[in-house]
Amino acid sequence: MMLCALLAAVAAAPAPPAFDPLRFFAGHTRGVAALKVILRSRRPVLVRGTGTILPDHSLSLEQSVIEGDKPPRTRRWRLREVAPGRYSGTLTDARGPVDGIVEGKTMRLRFTSTSGFRVRQTLTLLPDGRTLANRLEAKRFGITVAVLTERISKLD
Repeated sequence: MMLCALLAAVAAAPAPPAFDPLRFFAGHTRGVAALKVILRSRRPVLVRGTGTILPDHSLSLEQSVIEGDKPPRTRRWRLREVAPGRYSGTLTDARGPVDGIVEGKTMRLRFTSTSGFRVRQTLTLLPDGRTLANRLEAKRFGITVAVLTERISKLD
């Protein structure tokens, strides 16, 4: 009897909200990452982002990226939801469109880099709702040539 009551309570509980990447990246974010490129040693990467939801409901995200001891560079994203759970946009590091799909707490992005690498990125919202685990893989001719692992925190 108690088990039935527990199961009924769990079934009646509201489902956790799906990951909303536009809302997550609106405001300030900070990413701490490690980049491993084939035949090179692992390098630290620091990413600071400032995102704004525009009147057309798209996200404009500007990021300052510091990779190892290289000078900072700026990267810009523009992303919009084109259908429920489907996203499309642009990235200054991409040749052509960026496409994304959100399923539950995970967003999968794919694009081709300006250098011609096939990039697949998986962002997973962690239980605190304010942190993402990010894994990015870049491939050329089917071979993984770089992997970035990152923790992205929402600061406000």
